[in-house]
Amino acid sequence: MKTRITELLGCEYPIIQGGMAWVAEHTLASAVSNAGGIGLIAGGSAPIDYLREQIRLCKEKTDKPFGVNIMLMSPNADDLAQLCIDEGVKVITTGAGNPGKYMAAWKDAGIKVMPVVPSVALAKRMEKSGADAVIAEGTESGGHIGENTTMCLVPQVVDAVEIPVIAAGGIADGRGMAAAFMLGAEGVQIGTRFLASEECQIHPTFKELVIKAKDTDNIVTGRYTGHPCRNIKTKFAKKLATGEKDGTLSPEEFEQLTVGALRRAVVDGDVDSGSFLCGAISGMVNEIKTCADIVKEINDGAEKLLGR
Repeated sequence: MKTRITELLGCEYPIIQGGMAWVAEHTLASAVSNAGGIGLIAGGSAPIDYLREQIRLCKEKTDKPFGVNIMLMSPNADDLAQLCIDEGVKVITTGAGNPGKYMAAWKDAGIKVMPVVPSVALAKRMEKSGADAVIAEGTESGGHIGENTTMCLVPQVVDAVEIPVIAAGGIADGRGMAAAFMLGAEGVQIGTRFLASEECQIHPTFKELVIKAKDTDNIVTGRYTGHPCRNIKTKFAKKLATGEKDGTLSPEEFEQLTVGALRRAVVDGDVDSGSFLCGAISGMVNEIKTCADIVKEINDGAEKLLGR
């Protein structure tokens, strides 16, 4: 399946792995890239030395293109932006802010820039600033979310910009990818499905929660803090949601409880105080497979449907 995205990024399949904080490290990223997609390493707020090591380890495991996700609200965003240039990273995705201040330097370095956008207005602004493509992410996604659904957001962004659009949120198989293409997308970004991959390094408890999840086992918490997140529904997540709803947790108390909660989920598998960020599509994910099998299965399924 050749699109403007495969041509832009130099990959076999128009499938990008989500830049999931604490999850997307070199083992997962290199596996997705070797499978023909584009793997991403999550920047987050990790130390620069750690990220430099992750990029170099990824290069040892793959000679295919891979990228780095930069959360622009991170205190070390300036350093990470320069690190990607210094280390010859080919692809950057961004979230939580406007990458305009870095765009000229990235473009001079030959980096392809693809911001994540939750709205048409931001997509148009990113196109004007020089983005090569945009990732239109619906509220079905795991982690930090907007309010617009993928089905509504993607075609509106496609109509509003000339650059290629990648759809994200609620896509886990060939049917989802084919649907995204029918909406006008030329690629998909997938996170939750790769949580249940053999190469994903999350705690086994996290994987078990993903593959056992039903369609109703996800919940959004933190809307009153201004940073809503979609999680797997655990006792801890329900405690946060209840405290938010009935006022027994102030926004400040909520933030205190959730500091470090993602690390506790990913690294420790702590169901009592960890936030297991996961998309609403987790109810469809019920088997652990290799990244190669996941990428090929999704692409082949989409090609078959679109070929009709």
